[in-house]
Amino acid sequence: MKDEKEILPRDELKENIVLAWVQLSAILKNNRITSGLAYNEAVVMLLLYHEYKKTKQAVLPLSKIIGETKMLKSLANRTISSLEAKGLVVKEASASDKRTVLVRALPNSAPQFLQVHRHSLELADEICNIIGEEDALAFIRIAQKISANPPRETP
Repeated sequence: MKDEKEILPRDELKENIVLAWVQLSAILKNNRITSGLAYNEAVVMLLLYHEYKKTKQAVLPLSKIIGETKMLKSLANRTISSLEAKGLVVKEASASDKRTVLVRALPNSAPQFLQVHRHSLELADEICNIIGEEDALAFIRIAQKISANPPRETP
């Protein structure tokens, strides 16, 4: 790969993006960022954890979890059912709208999730050590920009 400051022809730039994406995906997959929980379970718990940090309540509508994760409704329901079986969450009807299903993290779920999350934070710390804080902030900004404007899905 050429020096990043050098402007690449668009075709070469696209090839390098795909290659970097595949290489980074392989590293993240092999590091098992979510050891202890299935990937989708850890993602749901992370959303509930961030909601708790923001509002002091670890409760989200199932529709928001589906929207944030882009999971199919059936997969989201299987994931929530699995978390329920592990005693980490409970599904309940909203008091204000019985059609809305809420997912609530149970208080005893925090230690198990935080153990998984701690592993993720250690991996993030290693990444910061490799790329430095300036590039880490750039990575976050770029990832958030892509998430806010995702590429169209291919058939």
